[in-house]
Amino acid sequence: MQSSHPLASRALAAGAALILSSLLAAQPPVGQPGAGAPPRGRAMPPAPKAGVCPLPILPALPAYGDQAFLTKADVPHGKIEQPIYKNYASEDKRMHVYLPPDYERNSIARYPVLYLNHGGGDDDSKWSAEDPCSGGYAGNILDNLIAAGKAKPMIVVMPNTRNCATFDPSPIGTDDRCSQEYVKDIIPYIDSHYRTRATREYRALAGLSMGGMVVIHTGFPHLDTFSELYIYSSGHIAEAGLKKFDEYYSEMLKDPATNDKFRVPLYMAAGETDIALKNSQKDLALFDQYGLRNFWVLSTGGHEWANWRRYLYQTAQIMFPDCPAK
Repeated sequence: MQSSHPLASRALAAGAALILSSLLAAQPPVGQPGAGAPPRGRAMPPAPKAGVCPLPILPALPAYGDQAFLTKADVPHGKIEQPIYKNYASEDKRMHVYLPPDYERNSIARYPVLYLNHGGGDDDSKWSAEDPCSGGYAGNILDNLIAAGKAKPMIVVMPNTRNCATFDPSPIGTDDRCSQEYVKDIIPYIDSHYRTRATREYRALAGLSMGGMVVIHTGFPHLDTFSELYIYSSGHIAEAGLKKFDEYYSEMLKDPATNDKFRVPLYMAAGETDIALKNSQKDLALFDQYGLRNFWVLSTGGHEWANWRRYLYQTAQIMFPDCPAK
């Protein structure tokens, strides 16, 4: 191989130096208009506000195959009741209600309430069922978290929304069937039969799949009733449904005061092979468009209980923060 001539090497180095100096000269000075800086005469947009409560640190999800967090452990156990109530349509309805371990021993304590919704085709028994393929193990998960001091003692209400959940949004002030049942029947029954902390600061609404639509269509129009919303593997399937939701809720979502109604940022999660992933992302994009503060979690796995149990474990740890009511 022939070696390069010294004069050619010096010429090449000089040319490279000239190109580099030209590139540096083309860069705008720090603080001057250019890439990453606003044009002259245009003010910087205001920085987003912090939330009304300190931003929680979102705990890590358990590993996909981890079963320890839902195993019945040697810790104090709560109990699950199955009360029957009559709804506004005069139908007898059942729900499952988890009471924390110290509920009966501490007769003066009052508790926050998580309203936890099942998926399409299921019923109120699924979240508390102890079945690896089709159960939520909610009782065990809460028992273990409470015993470890990782979650607040709470009441968990698991209603049957099978025949009222819908992908079709309703205008604000025109409640769908699930929203009517929540406002007229479920919440009043729980507050009158159990020792709840009966204000919005102590109510959270969560749900998986079709139950996530209950969270969207009941939670957003009733932020005077709920202060935390958690959506697991859910979102509008049809573009028309999302467009209608945007039409009905755009004024509310663009109002900066809406963020202040969330004591914990909106939470959304889906699996990387989840059939609801794209639907979730489309709804998330809409919320992002309006600057709604949120947590987004992408997990291993699909549209399955192995994920929904992990989402409950993660979110139960950030519910009902200790900060003044606002």
